[in-house]
Amino acid sequence: MTMPTTTARPDAPAATAGAETPASSGGSGARRGEWLLAAVVVLALVAAASLAIGARGLSLGTVWEALTAFDPADGDHAVVHARLPRTVLGLLAGGALGLSGAAMQGVARNPLADPGIIGVNAGAALAVVTGIYVFGISALSGYIWFAFLGAAAAAALVYAIASLGRDGATPVKLALAGAALSAGLYSLMNVILVSSQDTLDRFRFWQVGSIAGRDWSAIHAGLPFLLLGTAIVLGTGRHLNGLALGEDLASGLGQRVGLTRGITALGVVLLCGSATALAGPIGFVGLVVPHAVRFLTGPDYRWILPFSLVVAPVLLLAADVAGRVVLLPGEVPAGIMTALVGAPVFIWLVRRSKGAGL
Repeated sequence: MTMPTTTARPDAPAATAGAETPASSGGSGARRGEWLLAAVVVLALVAAASLAIGARGLSLGTVWEALTAFDPADGDHAVVHARLPRTVLGLLAGGALGLSGAAMQGVARNPLADPGIIGVNAGAALAVVTGIYVFGISALSGYIWFAFLGAAAAAALVYAIASLGRDGATPVKLALAGAALSAGLYSLMNVILVSSQDTLDRFRFWQVGSIAGRDWSAIHAGLPFLLLGTAIVLGTGRHLNGLALGEDLASGLGQRVGLTRGITALGVVLLCGSATALAGPIGFVGLVVPHAVRFLTGPDYRWILPFSLVVAPVLLLAADVAGRVVLLPGEVPAGIMTALVGAPVFIWLVRRSKGAGL
């Protein structure tokens, strides 16, 4: 895959960090607000479908009754409540992946930045494997701390490697360093897995990425970190607009570039670490969704971030629902379905955006 070689983003805001023009902002704020509301409605419908569709299909009326007037003796109601943690995790993990992917693209000024490509997922995965192999961790609530450590270490190492040389951490160097580090970390991870059958047995289901089989205890363990990471990243929209202009111009406008990157990176690590620990390394969500929402928002990160937060769970939950029915009575994990859906969608987005910039 060819990486972009320019340091200036063709979709950067036209004048200042907060400037907008009708041509570059995706329309008026009111129009974008309407699109965001529509996205929320779609998300609610997909969440309802997640509760209703599966090996045992239910009507939306039954789902509503189970949520508002639960009857423990009703088997259909029990099915809805059994699917509820899965749906909630899809909402949380999808939002975290979409939001972190958009933030990473803004920080790196690279439209191909993604937790998988920059090496964050690989770092989290290796740390989780190490926790299983060395410390015998078996609970999802225990994975999260190792995932944080691995994600943070990988992000710091990628930035340090990319910063070497005269030009510093350019977008191309960040992507190349992330790809190289991901390959190395996954190789180390495979060394551990082939040497321990027990570790492989515990890890292989988590590795493909899935929101099935999780309970409320795992969600409760990750929720504080997801909320904190979301709050941090949503507050960086104006600063990411400044970074899109280039480091020199952003500094000239009074922005502290290093501080902006550090704060955003902290939010990204919290989001990626939590989502990866809870659902496994799910790919393409953080890469495809920010590109897709730009057709509605323009280049303004103050809108890209909330749109990504809402639209990404739509993709993840829709992929999960499709995976439940495509091979009945079995299931295809959501991580595989997002790859099957995300790859052609991303190719279409690149082709459609060719010549206009991403």
